[in-house]
Amino acid sequence: MIHSTLIDADTLAAHLHDSRWVLLDCRFDLADAAAGEKAYAAGHIDGARYAHLDRDLAAAPTATSGRHPLPDPADFARRAGDWGIDAATQVVAYDQGNSFYAARAWWIFRWLGHERVAVLDGGLAAWIQSGRALSDTAPRVQPRGFIARPDPRRVAGVDEVIGNLHNDAVRLVDARSAERYAGGAESIDPISGHVPGAVNHHYGRNLDAAGLMRPVDVLRSEWTSTLGGVPAEQMIAMCGSGVSACVNLLAMEHAGIRGARLYPGSWSEWIRDPQRPVAKGSTP
Repeated sequence: MIHSTLIDADTLAAHLHDSRWVLLDCRFDLADAAAGEKAYAAGHIDGARYAHLDRDLAAAPTATSGRHPLPDPADFARRAGDWGIDAATQVVAYDQGNSFYAARAWWIFRWLGHERVAVLDGGLAAWIQSGRALSDTAPRVQPRGFIARPDPRRVAGVDEVIGNLHNDAVRLVDARSAERYAGGAESIDPISGHVPGAVNHHYGRNLDAAGLMRPVDVLRSEWTSTLGGVPAEQMIAMCGSGVSACVNLLAMEHAGIRGARLYPGSWSEWIRDPQRPVAKGSTP
């Protein structure tokens, strides 16, 4: 069986020592880039490799890019091979529990043509809540060959966003908090506000209080409302730097709503050019 969106702790435990399964610990803290790796060293799910947001799940930012550009496909393919992943590997990504970083890993693998990838529902918090132990031992890894096949249909660039600013047939959805979207306090980027015409759907709306994905029927209802009659194929997902938007894309695919694309540069790329318009307020 291929797991391509979510997996629960019980299912993962049943396959924990399966040689064709690879776990990626994606814990991270935007305010402390070393925190996730330190937490991994202190204790992780047995066998997991560590995937660092800045080093592994993104390329180095440039003067015109967002904070977390997509990794070069060839570079990521080498990294995935070093983790022991090939075309037959079931990948399971997890983070501290909000799917924020694990969903980014999930989306990258899907973008590069790998269907056998899922996010641990509820993350490490759910694993611990289930009463299962952690390990502080580094895994033995047998490198494999991973071939990256980027799918351009999953990505929207800044020029496409600009070209559709006044196109009601395209729905731009911002996953950041309502406060950041509206132009209130901005703790990460130097300019607050949103891309004109974008609607707000905070990534946290997909999760319950325990960090588990909400029921499929609830997700489908909320996303149908957010899309407002626009087909999913005409939706572009964004956030601050192309990370939390992946939670929205994961939730949509889990609910059977497929075809939406990611604008990887997102807000942090948009504001690099002062000529690009900025909107404020709680509505598009």
